[in-house]
Amino acid sequence: MILYPNFMGAIADTQVELKTRSRLVHSKEWQGVDISTKPEMAMHELLHHRLMVRLNGIEDLETYRLDIEPNLPWADDHFLERVSGTPMNPGTEWANWPYGNSAKSFLDGTGQFNHNYMERYWPKWAALWVGGPTRTAEDWRSGATHFQPDTNARQGLRYTYGDLNDVVSLMLRDPLTRQAYLPIFFPEDTGGQNGRVPCTLGYRFIMRNRELDITYDIRSCDFVRHFRDDVYLTVRLLLWVLDQLRTKDKRWSDVKPGKFIMNITSLHLFRNDLAAL
Repeated sequence: MILYPNFMGAIADTQVELKTRSRLVHSKEWQGVDISTKPEMAMHELLHHRLMVRLNGIEDLETYRLDIEPNLPWADDHFLERVSGTPMNPGTEWANWPYGNSAKSFLDGTGQFNHNYMERYWPKWAALWVGGPTRTAEDWRSGATHFQPDTNARQGLRYTYGDLNDVVSLMLRDPLTRQAYLPIFFPEDTGGQNGRVPCTLGYRFIMRNRELDITYDIRSCDFVRHFRDDVYLTVRLLLWVLDQLRTKDKRWSDVKPGKFIMNITSLHLFRNDLAAL
């Protein structure tokens, strides 16, 4: 497995592998939509692709913007939505995404998505009492007029749901923990009964030798429309978590960004996209 010194080289090699090693696959559905009779939606797929990049302690966002080339300013604006601390749905930035017109078709009758990253980062109070769509964190807070964290938090089989802040709290209690994982794919997604389910499975954090690593597990990733943004947003998540830890505990003050690891079960692009690539 190659440990790349930067994202530019890792992305370039990934593109070459897609061109030379991918195989054509035509699944029945895509995002819960029947594509069985649409030959243009057959995909060139690279299975079980893994990316590992050394971050070299770099925390400068401009360096990552140039190295990864995400969709800007959208990726930065959407990241701030994700870490807002509120499970707003649908938010605002989905409409500013370069492919926002296609995303609009997935809004339900209430003007919400059946899931989004804000709800999955902050699931304790997602969809519990805000009756309609919320575009901003302020919208959500104003709708949560009877906010009672101790009594309203969503319950799992045994315990209260955790969120991104709980992952940070765990790492503050035990800096060398192996349990720091933020799940995005939930049991309710199992079996695909809701049609559209999260592409991201979750994020793992681990600190060793004064370096914080992040492992990004994702089941499905479109190389043209999502890949670079997914990579950049994950790097930003690592930096955000590290900043939270440093702010709250001086033991983290000298910890640096370590490695970025991405495990992609199905990295793909549509047939027409490969020709353009």
